[in-house]
Amino acid sequence: MMTLPETAERPSQSYVYVPFTVTMQQMQRPANEGFPQIFAYIEKHGLRPIGAAFYNYRRINMAETLDVEAGIAVDRVGPEEGAVKVGTLPGGRFMGVTWHGHPDKLETVTGMLIAWSNLTQQPFDGYRDGKNDYFACRLELYESDPTEVPNMDEWVTTLAFKLKD
Repeated sequence: MMTLPETAERPSQSYVYVPFTVTMQQMQRPANEGFPQIFAYIEKHGLRPIGAAFYNYRRINMAETLDVEAGIAVDRVGPEEGAVKVGTLPGGRFMGVTWHGHPDKLETVTGMLIAWSNLTQQPFDGYRDGKNDYFACRLELYESDPTEVPNMDEWVTTLAFKLKD
């Protein structure tokens, strides 16, 4: 089940992340490799997560590769360390939906959100360069903890894409 698209203000947030360049067939890699590094880093530096773990899609070329960050917002950042980077997610107006169901349907859900953005003439903050689409902030927030909700059909995922100012 998908909620109707909504527009909401989001504050800027400090976050920690691990960047990846992957193909569509490698989309589990940021979760499998990045999230363990991030949670170890958070524990080591005594940070407090604010919200759900996420993917932040920075560049998308569905036919070739995507630049994606496995990340989580935190109360404050520590030093960059190894593959773990620090940054600030931009604040502003975001358009989003919440999906209740298996993550393998997120490509379709994303297409519906993009169509709604086009229909309502609310463009996302980004640009196209050749075959690549670049985004200021395009979040896929994983609201469900897999250790608490092992059935992927019961997962909750929120999409939040920054709109142009």
